[in-house]
Amino acid sequence: MEDRSIRVSGGSGLFYFTVLCSYANFRTSYRRIDGIGYTVYPGEWICRISELAEWFRVRFHHQAISILDRLQKQQLINYTSLGRGKVVKFKVQGWRHHNTVLDYNAPCQKDRGFFFMPLSIAADLISTEKCSDMDCVLDLWLNTIYNDEQVKGSDIGPVVYLRNGTGNPLLGYSELAERWGISKTTVGRFLKRMETAGYLSLMSFPGTHGSVIYLQNYLSTMFQISDVMIDKDEVAMMLNIKVVLPEKACDEAELTENEKADSVSKISLSVSKTVMETLIKKVTKILTTQGFSCFGCPKSIYKLYPLSNDCKESIWESPPFGEGYFQEERFGLTVSCGTKDIFHFQLTLIPTRRSERMV
Repeated sequence: MEDRSIRVSGGSGLFYFTVLCSYANFRTSYRRIDGIGYTVYPGEWICRISELAEWFRVRFHHQAISILDRLQKQQLINYTSLGRGKVVKFKVQGWRHHNTVLDYNAPCQKDRGFFFMPLSIAADLISTEKCSDMDCVLDLWLNTIYNDEQVKGSDIGPVVYLRNGTGNPLLGYSELAERWGISKTTVGRFLKRMETAGYLSLMSFPGTHGSVIYLQNYLSTMFQISDVMIDKDEVAMMLNIKVVLPEKACDEAELTENEKADSVSKISLSVSKTVMETLIKKVTKILTTQGFSCFGCPKSIYKLYPLSNDCKESIWESPPFGEGYFQEERFGLTVSCGTKDIFHFQLTLIPTRRSERMV
């Protein structure tokens, strides 16, 4: 509500309804306005129309009343004008069904806490008209999943998942455009703007894969725990999206004498310099984001070596990425500090006809 850079005009009504729910009482309390005392029951709130107009970000009182009329027509709220039209008392329909009601009185107003927003109501609201930027933000927030074993990538961080039954959080701009009633170009601009503002991390993948959206500041807001850094390569591996490695950096004739001396690609049980640098770069980036501080230390020594042929196995690559049996390669990675080995990892490189991906 405080960020005025997020537009709310011309919205579906999700933002306005969420604002009213955020002020609704959980228990009976009392409030005085202009010297008159009012009893406010659970699911209700009473306020001046000027306050309501400020929350809704409209200039005139009749615009705020028009929004209330619209929500009342949709049977989401009931409201009454009091104090000769200067005060409004509203009640959220079905509040007791979705939120716990505390059965005792308290002479204080509800100024903090949380409430449950039914996803069915949110889906109905965003499907009525074109969504504003704030409606889109709230839709992403309401459909965020964290640490659910049925949703891929949710153990890495809070990911947006539209509950389509697939367990895959990949989203296409066309899907979001249809959902929000806007164009794909507008969806792209909106997501980029929200990423720049620090509200989300947008990870787009080539081809028809789509994008994955992780929310920033979600964990600290919802669970009071530290937010995590999200690595794109780790997300790609989690979703089985191909991470492209160069097949050949250059021809043998183009290598300088020093590069030939550094490269060991002609030896059967060795790792080429190109593959070694690429794999170590990706692995260290992923593990650093997971808290392995040694990977950021300049004293660390990396040893990458191929495992024996007995560790290899044939796999079947299905369309559309390829078709046929392919031989995977497995490597060992040892991280040392001086003469002491600290970590041992096993990497699997699955080649396909078009690219390679690291598991």
